[in-house]
Order: sequence, then structure tokens, then C-alpha cells
Amino acid sequence: MAWQKLVVINFDNQHAHKIAIALRLLGYHSEILSPNTSMDSLKGAAGIILSDGIPSIHEEPQPVFNQEIFSMDVPVLGIGYGHQLLAQFYGGKVGKALIGELGTTQLTQNLSSYSPLFLNVEEKIQVAVNHRDEVLELPPSFEMVACTKVCRHAAIQDLNQGRFGFQFNIESKETSCGNTILQNFAHFCGMEQNWDQDIVMELMLAKIRFTARDKKVLIFLSGGVDSNVAYTLLNKALGQNRVLGIHIDNGFMRKNESKHIAHRYWKFGFKNFVVVNASESFLKVIGRETDPQRKRALEAAYFHHVCNKMMGKLNLKEDEWLVALNTLYSDNTAYDNTRSIHSVIPQNTSSEGVQALINKKAIIEPLKELYKDEVRLLGRFAGLRDEMICRHSFPEPGLSINVLCSNGELSHEDEQKLAQTQIQVINAISKEGSQSITATVLPVKAVRIKDGARKYDFPVVLAFDASGPRNWLTILQGENYQEDDESTELPEEKQRLQWYHIPRWRVLDRISSFITDSVEQVSRVVVQLYQREGTDLRLQEGYCDKFRLDQTREVDKIVLEELKRFGWYEEVFQHFTINLPYATDPQHCSIVLRPVDSEDVVTARFVHLNHEVLSAIMERLVELPFVDAVYYDVTNKPPAAFCWE
Repeated sequence: MAWQKLVVINFDNQHAHKIAIALRLLGYHSEILSPNTSMDSLKGAAGIILSDGIPSIHEEPQPVFNQEIFSMDVPVLGIGYGHQLLAQFYGGKVGKALIGELGTTQLTQNLSSYSPLFLNVEEKIQVAVNHRDEVLELPPSFEMVACTKVCRHAAIQDLNQGRFGFQFNIESKETSCGNTILQNFAHFCGMEQNWDQDIVMELMLAKIRFTARDKKVLIFLSGGVDSNVAYTLLNKALGQNRVLGIHIDNGFMRKNESKHIAHRYWKFGFKNFVVVNASESFLKVIGRETDPQRKRALEAAYFHHVCNKMMGKLNLKEDEWLVALNTLYSDNTAYDNTRSIHSVIPQNTSSEGVQALINKKAIIEPLKELYKDEVRLLGRFAGLRDEMICRHSFPEPGLSINVLCSNGELSHEDEQKLAQTQIQVINAISKEGSQSITATVLPVKAVRIKDGARKYDFPVVLAFDASGPRNWLTILQGENYQEDDESTELPEEKQRLQWYHIPRWRVLDRISSFITDSVEQVSRVVVQLYQREGTDLRLQEGYCDKFRLDQTREVDKIVLEELKRFGWYEEVFQHFTINLPYATDPQHCSIVLRPVDSEDVVTARFVHLNHEVLSAIMERLVELPFVDAVYYDVTNKPPAAFCWE
């Protein structure tokens, strides 16, 4: 008999994964399947959720959808696109909404109808919406159970058939009572809670033993939550004599991090690991490379070389070993195969060592059934300390992608593009903004996301006149400015500190969106928090060497220390300290602070630090002799990526 589960049909990664993880955290086993999934794969399904995704059911091409799903005698809930698909299948009419909805709105229940999905939900709640089509006419036998101000059929149902449709996103944190609605759906499906840490732990250990059989397992340890938990599970399942962990210090780690990682493993009782210091050789390989993608490729190829070399040095026989990959559930579901096994351990032309095992698929994936949040919970359940499971996520290339490189000159083409972008930015702000803003296009390039691809363009830095009004923009696009409760009067000792004179974060959010929407060639927007008095900043020659990495490490250490001291560390999903070769001379730099918050990695918002923690950070950074300027990245993802390279 198949294990009982709730199935999420994936029309879009972001929405589907949010639904699945929410269900799991509520205690219900959930799986994500593709729209054209077979009926066999649906065995054990107690209910089905059709995720949001495609903007319109009239937009081509449409995904291939197995309509036999609607013939199943289990409840079906459609959300967004899934709602429209369900309504159209049962004879309703879907078309262009008179007024589309974007953002949040108020949902009002139809009190003349009873819906089990709205049990213990208030009559009026805030919901997240994003649609331009809607259900114009109900299918026969369906009823309207909730509406918004402009969408009459925001929630519909046919209780007899167990069919429900929502034009709002219950999986969004902007929807109040979203988890209550999901819980109600699970109850309506007759699901019992069957997904807790005891069950998950036993399942993962059993799968490890089944996959490994009599083999030993080699795992490369970054010190992050994924590798730490995978390493712990492997040791629990197989014993330390059958597991070997290798941590490679590539020179791009945080300050003293490799030493801390080794200490944590020893302290926890792990003895089956080795630490390899390859920092000097990695730096030689990167050399004076300035192209971001080339840097990544060089580092990845050399990492693979070091892995193979270590396997040979330790005399590990290929027929006795498996390689552990830290693949997560979100890496392996339909429509989300962006992280192949060859990207986890980088590939080159060699066919020996680690790559040979991968080529033979001699791999084991201890975490492939789990989401990041579940990995962290399982690590805590296994007894790992917070320092081993709550470290900020760290990109595989490490700090190397936080150190922007330049030969000190812009090409003629880039000089022209920079000048054009500067004019476009000034024109955009002059039309909608205030004279209290100074906007300067920086002569460095940062990555942004456009049409699903990475593109490198110039960032814009905003500086604000401390003598001007606190609501510098009026606000853009005709919005009225509402002053925050926080007083705008500054103590005399703080009036000289630049970072106390920036606008409110929500204002900066709008400014940033306005500029990136108005000027296509802008990659992101940053705010000037500080510039050393009397400095003339220019593009400098600078590479990814130990000198600049040490600068970055020192700043990064300060930021993380202050986040922890003020209780903000766990409020920030990930912090990037960016080192720019934009200073008075090559020995100095400008720093960008990039704290972001994300639920799904696909999207992210810049973190709104309060002035207390920001001031504590800044008061330490301005004392560093090599820091000529400090900026704060106020761009969300999209359009900007998490990091700058």
C-alpha cells in the first residue's frame, strides 16, 4: 500500500515548493509532481493541489496536463493558475479580469455558503494576489465562497465533488491564515499527520543504508547546514569507519572559518574527517582574472582537481566508495533540474577519482527528500548545535564572488554605456524625484536577472542631502508619504553620521524599484551610508588576491558579529559583504552590505536593518583604514541576484 500523501502539481517552482514545505511543516507528507505525471505516481494521494504558475490559461505554450487527475475520487484544490484550470475543466468561463490584482487585498467570505476550508478563518482576511485573468462564470454546481473588492469568484467550491479553487495564494506569507486553510484542506482529505522528525530521521537512515549497501561514503564538507546534516546522517546510519569527510580550505572562506569548522566537528565527536589547506594554489589559479564567469569556472575546475588528488593521496579505491551529494528536494523535482550532480562536484575532462564515481553514478544523496528548513530541523533533532545548522548560507565559490575585479580601466564601449546610463538615471529621478538626491552610476558591473538569464550591468549609488527633508521623494509615482512613528529629530552627536540621514527603508524600496523599472541598464541600486571625507573615488586595479580577501573577511566578521549581538543573525537569510575596486588607491576599497531575506531562494528582499544594529556596524567599519566608502544594497531579487557576480 502506497504511503498516504498530499500531492502538489508543479506549474511553477516558487509556488509549488512553498506549498509542499508548508504542508510538511504542518506534519503532512507531501510530494511535488509534474503536470503530466502518470496515474501510477499518484497512488497514495489523499488530496491534490494544483499550484499557481503560468500567468494565463490562454497563454501559449501551455504545459501538458494529465486531465485524468480530475477523475480521481480525492479532493482537488486549485490555486491561481490551478484555480482557473479547474474552473475551465468543469465548464466555467475564464477570461481577462476587468481589473487585475497585484500585491495584497482583502478577501471577504460569503457567509451564506459554508466552506470547510475556511473553518476557524475570520470573515475578512488579507490575501496575496497576482493575476490578470479570473473566473468570469462559475462552472455548473459550483458556488462562490469568497470574493475580493474586484474579483467576484476569488474562492469557489463544489463540496459534492470535493473541488476547490482560490484566486489568491495561500502559500504566501502575505496571506493571513494560509496555514489554517492548508490544515483544513488536509483534514478534508482525511489526512493524518504522518511527517515528523522521528519519522523523517528513520526514513533517511533507512534509505542511506539501502543505497550504500556495503560501500563506504566520501563527503566533501563546506561547514554549512547541508553538508553538516548529511555528514551526521551518514555517520549515524553507517558508522564513522565507513564515512570520510573532507573539508577543503580554498582560501575563499570567512575569517578563520576552516579552523572553526574543524573544531566543531571534533567537539561533536567526529574523528573521521580531514582538512586540506589549498588556499595558495586556488589563488594562483584565479590569478588576475577579472571575468566573473571565468573566475567561477577556474575555481570549480580546480576544486575538482583537488578532490581527485585527495582521493588518490588517501588511496581510496573507486569500487569501494560512493560520493555523497548535498542535493535537496527542490533540486530534483520537475521543472527544477538546475543543479545536476555535475554542478555539485564540478566536471572536467578527467575520468578518474571523484568524477569517475559520479560518471558511474556511484553517488548517495542523503538529503534529497528534504527541504532546507527540514534539513535544519533534522539537524537540531540529531543534536547538532546552532553553530552547525544556523550558519548563513554560503555560495559554493565562497568569498571569491564577493570580490569584484578590474584592471583599472573601462573599455570604450563600457565608458559610453556608463555615460548613457548616468543620463537616463538623472532624467528618471528629475521627473519623479527631488533635488535632495544625488545618483551616480558606479564604474563596476554587477549581475542581474533578466528573462531567466544572468546579465552584467552598472549599479546606481544614491546619496541624500542631510539638510533636505526626510521624505526626499514626494513619493514616486504620486504616492503620498506617511511619516513613520520614529522621530526624525536626531541627537546632535548623530547629525554628522551619514547613515542616519537616509530615507525610511520602505521609501528606498520604492525608489529602487522605480529606478530599475525605468532604466533597463541598471543592475541594482545601493545607498551611500558613508564616504571618507575628502576622498576622490575612482576605479582601481584590483584582483581576487589574499589582500582583498582579507579586507572582505574583516568587514564580513564585523557585520556578522553585530548581527548576532543584536539578535538579527537569524532574521537575515544570507549576508554578502561585497568588495569593490572603487577607492582612492588600489590598497583601499568600497564596501557594499547586502543582507537579504528569502523563503525560497528564487526570490528575495533586502533586509530592513534597524538603525541601532546598522549604526553599530557602521561605527566599526569607518574605523577600518582601508574602507573609503560603504553602501547598502536596496535591490530585491528580481531584478538583482543575491550576490554581485
